[in-house]
Amino acid sequence: MEYKEARAWIESAWQYAGGDMGLGNTEYMLEQLGHPERRLEFVHIAGTNGKGSVASYIGTVLQCAGYRVGRYLSPTIFSYRERMQVNGQWISREDFAGYVEQIYPVVEKMKQDQIGYPTPFEMETVISFLFFLDQRCDIVVLECGMGGRTDATNVITNTKMAVLTSISMDHVGVLGNSLEEIASQKAGIIKPGAIVVTGRQQPEVENLLWALCTEKGNPFVTARPEEAVIREVTLNRQVFRYHGSEITITLAGSHQIENAVLALECITALKQAGFDVTKEEIEEGFRTTRWDGRFTVVNEEPCFVVDGAHNPDAAEKLKQSVQFYFPDRRLIFIMGMFKDKDYKKVAGLMGPLAQKIFTVTPPDPSRALPASELAKVLESDCPDTRACDSLEEAVEAAFGAAGPEDVILSFGSLSFAGDTIRMVRNKKDKGIQKA
Repeated sequence: MEYKEARAWIESAWQYAGGDMGLGNTEYMLEQLGHPERRLEFVHIAGTNGKGSVASYIGTVLQCAGYRVGRYLSPTIFSYRERMQVNGQWISREDFAGYVEQIYPVVEKMKQDQIGYPTPFEMETVISFLFFLDQRCDIVVLECGMGGRTDATNVITNTKMAVLTSISMDHVGVLGNSLEEIASQKAGIIKPGAIVVTGRQQPEVENLLWALCTEKGNPFVTARPEEAVIREVTLNRQVFRYHGSEITITLAGSHQIENAVLALECITALKQAGFDVTKEEIEEGFRTTRWDGRFTVVNEEPCFVVDGAHNPDAAEKLKQSVQFYFPDRRLIFIMGMFKDKDYKKVAGLMGPLAQKIFTVTPPDPSRALPASELAKVLESDCPDTRACDSLEEAVEAAFGAAGPEDVILSFGSLSFAGDTIRMVRNKKDKGIQKA
């Protein structure tokens, strides 16, 4: 099977897969394939925002310490193959196609026997376990797709650490109708014996997690970003001191120190659990972590920033960063949202900051909010709002409207972040060549 054929077959699963959330399909496939996940160990991460950044810090530090680190993540920025990687190297086209060939007869048997039909995410999760086992990973940093308790990734049993990033109202109605219900779903990743590390949470969420860990006897660690002493903050680097460690990160955004503090608590707890990581390896890991699409500066004049803020909590943090870094600058937005997100609240938070907004339709037809509909929502806060027919049109229009001291910010969904970064970098390279 060729790579393109394998990808097409995975995508075709949507026409057969049911909408029921649960672990049955994933568990059945893994049983038929010899349970590769039982021969791996995991750092399992759930939460509303910050999962990718925290996973990047943890994975890079452990890699600097000499461990072979698998990472499973979604959504991706530049390539589908990003979602399965070992020490930063994406799964190859050939390997991916080979694993699809392995799961193909299992899935076909499920279909014939009317056992069920897995979603693409469930298949990808199984493929990732096969890949990580063959790659002899020492540890796998595993991100939940959505929720926790019934997420396909939650079939694992060897959870060394369960990490809960900030939890807020997201996927309402699917995960629950209150913050406590949503938090309970995400806390479903906590397994017996696992160390539990949580970021800063609303009091009711922290109380829920504390009670759950006390009941089950899980070691419980809470990151306290308010105790970090900030030494330096620029668009290129941030330096802070936390509980005796001085850490430098190159990811911008006011929320990144909070993510880094959580990751540092995770590394400290992993050291106590037997992982051999030195002070120098920790510092190197944080300093060299890269994570595109999260307040990423891709051009200087005008400044062009790409961010994946797609819900109210992320938009609030993005707003804080914009107001901190660019207090007196003219702001031009490129914005696209999914219709299953609280786009009206995001628009209300961000719209008043902009002098001009270009809206786009994200690339996922089933979830995309049309650019014209988003423009109508934004017009009350920013009258100079225009719906664009394509991302290319929006990027060109934004550059055309911006002066060298202005700031262009593209955000709303990670689904078009990679394409935006490519376009801007290509434009920048052509500009350099002309010069």
